[in-house]
Amino acid sequence: MRIASAGLSDVGQRREKNEDSFVINEDHLLYVVADGMGGHLGGDFASRLAAKTIEEVIVALEADPDTTLQEGGEQVRAGEYQSYLRYAVRLASQRIFEKAAGDAALRGMGTTVVAIFFRDNKAYIANVGDSRAYRVRGDNIVQITRDHSLVAEQMRAGMITEDDARIHKFKNIITRSVGFQEDVEADIDIRVVRKEDRFVLCSDGLSNMLRDHEIRDVVANNPIDTSCKMLVDMANSRGGDDNITVVIVDVESLEGEDIQANPADEPTMEA
Repeated sequence: MRIASAGLSDVGQRREKNEDSFVINEDHLLYVVADGMGGHLGGDFASRLAAKTIEEVIVALEADPDTTLQEGGEQVRAGEYQSYLRYAVRLASQRIFEKAAGDAALRGMGTTVVAIFFRDNKAYIANVGDSRAYRVRGDNIVQITRDHSLVAEQMRAGMITEDDARIHKFKNIITRSVGFQEDVEADIDIRVVRKEDRFVLCSDGLSNMLRDHEIRDVVANNPIDTSCKMLVDMANSRGGDDNITVVIVDVESLEGEDIQANPADEPTMEA
């Protein structure tokens, strides 16, 4: 596969420091966004440690295909890419939890994570928390990940609307994070990829300020580096309530040009 990517992170208008982190590793086709939380020092530390750990695990497993690891009581074997991501997120949670336990200044820290890893014309997506992954295909945008947040659960239960969620006083409360507990289970999705698909990873500093169709319009009609700047600028122009991070990945070609994805919008495959 040939993939182009761009990313941008901004402190926003109301925060003193940027606690978001992101990874772009084009050699391994791995992309990560993490949004940290917890104390004066903890959020930045947690997001950086999570992003670094996930990249470290994927690079190590790719470098030595014969590596066998234990993940959730099962072995992680070469080519089981969904297990690579699950293991990487679990290890990140363990490392953050242990660091917090040993340092009072870091106690209670945690982070969201959304990661995408491309292999064999498929996108493997992991998420914990309310950072998001979208796919833009032509004129359509799909939110791939499910938010682990209080307002998202209330929306799924039919208790509140999307408009209610955007102004809810508890909109920033997440129900699952990396590092707050020693172990965490990441949601995993697998998507068949088409040429010219674009994938967007972002923290809630972006998704809380823009509607999905606005993200689509920018990403579908502009170069990816321009799109990153436009999206961050739009979020800041509306108040920039939080740190803002976006990574955009453009699928320029597939493995084997004769390979065609299902012409229908394929269902999510949960691993």
